[in-house]
Amino acid sequence: MGNCLAEPHTKDDSDHDVEFAGGNVQLITTKESWDQKLAEAISEGRIVIANFSATWCGPCKMISPFYRELSEKYPSLMFLLVDVDELTDFSATWDIKATPTFFFLRDGQQIDKLVGANKPELQNKITAISDSMIQCQK
Repeated sequence: MGNCLAEPHTKDDSDHDVEFAGGNVQLITTKESWDQKLAEAISEGRIVIANFSATWCGPCKMISPFYRELSEKYPSLMFLLVDVDELTDFSATWDIKATPTFFFLRDGQQIDKLVGANKPELQNKITAISDSMIQCQK
């Protein structure tokens, strides 16, 4: 259930030991790619889960394999990953106070948020969103 304060740390080679993206997680490296993925999700009627993370953050490293697993288990959802150090100005617009922070977006609007690497809570929120989407399709 930990989280890291959102402030830059000195990077070293060990920061790259954990692969944060993968599975169906799409790494966002520019504001333009964020806008493109959000527009794609809106046009496809998909809900976005955006993980604002940092490579130096221990809890982020701990939850990233679980986040990848969830992305494969719920392919109807769009899983995005934003490195707060790579997109500092963009991350600041989301008022990130700690990493990881997960935002849940429908039609480009925030519907939920989770701060910290809480696996059970992340699973519960994603399951609830997925179940609500199934109910809406019936």
